[in-house]
Amino acid sequence: MDDAQRAKQPWRQNLIVLWACTFIAGISFSEIMPFMSLYVGELGHFTKAQLSFYSGLVFAATFFVTAIVSPLWGALADRKGRKIMLIRASWGMAVALFLMGLATNVWQLIALRALQGVFSGYISNAQALIASQTPRANAGKALGTLVTGSTSGMLMGPIIGGILAEAFSIRNTFFITAALLMITGILSATLVKENFVPIKRTTDPSKKGMLSGLLSQFENPRLIIVLLLSTMFVQLGNASISPIISLYVKELMHNTGSVPLVAGIIAALPGISNIIAAPRLGSYGDKHGSGKVLIAGYLFAVLVYIPQGLIPSVWVLGILRLLVGVSDGALFPTIQTLLTKNSPVSATSAIFSWNQSFQALGNMFGALLGGALAGWFDYNVVFIATAALLLINFIMLWLTEPSLRKSGQVK
Repeated sequence: MDDAQRAKQPWRQNLIVLWACTFIAGISFSEIMPFMSLYVGELGHFTKAQLSFYSGLVFAATFFVTAIVSPLWGALADRKGRKIMLIRASWGMAVALFLMGLATNVWQLIALRALQGVFSGYISNAQALIASQTPRANAGKALGTLVTGSTSGMLMGPIIGGILAEAFSIRNTFFITAALLMITGILSATLVKENFVPIKRTTDPSKKGMLSGLLSQFENPRLIIVLLLSTMFVQLGNASISPIISLYVKELMHNTGSVPLVAGIIAALPGISNIIAAPRLGSYGDKHGSGKVLIAGYLFAVLVYIPQGLIPSVWVLGILRLLVGVSDGALFPTIQTLLTKNSPVSATSAIFSWNQSFQALGNMFGALLGGALAGWFDYNVVFIATAALLLINFIMLWLTEPSLRKSGQVK
């Protein structure tokens, strides 16, 4: 599909609708996370070690399954359409979350979290639909805008979830979350417009859904692999901080004052700045080159992560966490934009689903790495290690993509 055909697609309407849907989906995904460990505790009499172990399994189950099934759903989306995948993901996860509210033991909860992973892919398919319809000249701004929907939803989710759990109980919060996802599916079914033409297969059917078969469709498969790995590295950096941020805040506050409130605010700050920065950086990349934004994003991220492990003040940490949202606003949408601009239309959904798989792997490995480093050393080492990983990722991208060395002139 060329830009003239893309311009005839209802991409602006879809962007508005899918921004609202990814906002609701973001709330749904994040509002149950703050009390998931508490819910595990309600399902049995566990020691502290057992509770930590089972909570880890509950957290990891969804991301593990998501990493496996996302490419399969993506390959199906390229043949059947993205809209039907939006409906499948939202309603499937609604059923899984509803059943979580009925769980009577921890193994049921782990199995249902895995089932949630089976039906994952709402946000990646929303991104793929917008990417496939938007004229490439507007792709950066459109994807940057779409990212703010899920980001702002995930930002508000923990606060809303805490209020709902306090007012209605943890179990009832699962039912409310399921209802929100059902609404998302209804909006997707009725308001999203897709003039989908089934894509003729150009790869060996035996390689359906496989990354090796998918890459044969790309002019520069090496770039695609590096971008997918970059998604994993960036998400790994974010996820490595999540398990220890509240404990680090507690240490900086010397265990005095309203630690939970301050920790919640600190955790929310990157999302606030991300909402502001992502569309503007995406628009700048459309006009001046996405490579420039990518280079600046990596270097800026390294500069703001290192001092987070060295500062003595929670207020300085808050400022630096706010700046992390700017670097995320440069990195995630730009990587997605580069995937869009370097992908044939026949592989759009598939590549975004693989991108989701690598993001899920980043979530898994990041949480494990952050917890391990904090246990072996101290909280500050996690921030410094994250900066080092992002620097390694940048060097890898710089060495493997020569166009980055030419003033960041990646398409």
